[in-house]
Amino acid sequence: MKTIEKISLVLFSSLMLIISVVLCLTIFGWVDLELLGNIIRVAVTDDITSKVLLGLSIIFILLAIRCIFFDSSSKEKEDYKNGILLENANGKLLITKETIENLVNGVVKGFDSAEDVTTKIELDSENNVKVFVNLTVKENAVIKELSTNLQNKIKETVKKSSDLEVKEVNIKVKNIEQTKENIIE
Repeated sequence: MKTIEKISLVLFSSLMLIISVVLCLTIFGWVDLELLGNIIRVAVTDDITSKVLLGLSIIFILLAIRCIFFDSSSKEKEDYKNGILLENANGKLLITKETIENLVNGVVKGFDSAEDVTTKIELDSENNVKVFVNLTVKENAVIKELSTNLQNKIKETVKKSSDLEVKEVNIKVKNIEQTKENIIE
């Protein structure tokens, strides 16, 4: 929370506490309603006090409007929707979806029998990582073996590089690329 938000929260909470205590004391009959009315009347009719109360009222109205309609953390949440936020005592680290996609693409390109790869990363509300890989394989590839090796290597690489657990690696083979010799025949 920013400093100004903390100060406004303390001021607003203090004002609500004072109003609640005075209201309770009045309801229980411990504070005379006429005495309370005289105090308010004097405060409002006195030139300096009324200006101070007017200024405080305007400040509280603006703070209330800001708190109701403008969420300060919404921009931060928007930034974190595009990745995973890791925090420690030294600060924050945002690992974006694009970073994980590039990491996965690098792993897939390391396999000889894999060609044209596209990757999509999904994050759920608990920051679980799901990887979706679409690729073309070479004609001589053993698809089941390739996909198992890819899944294991992707999970291992992402864990090693970012300390994130990959919940799923879903592979879709779009096409099998024919070698030039088989195309000519």
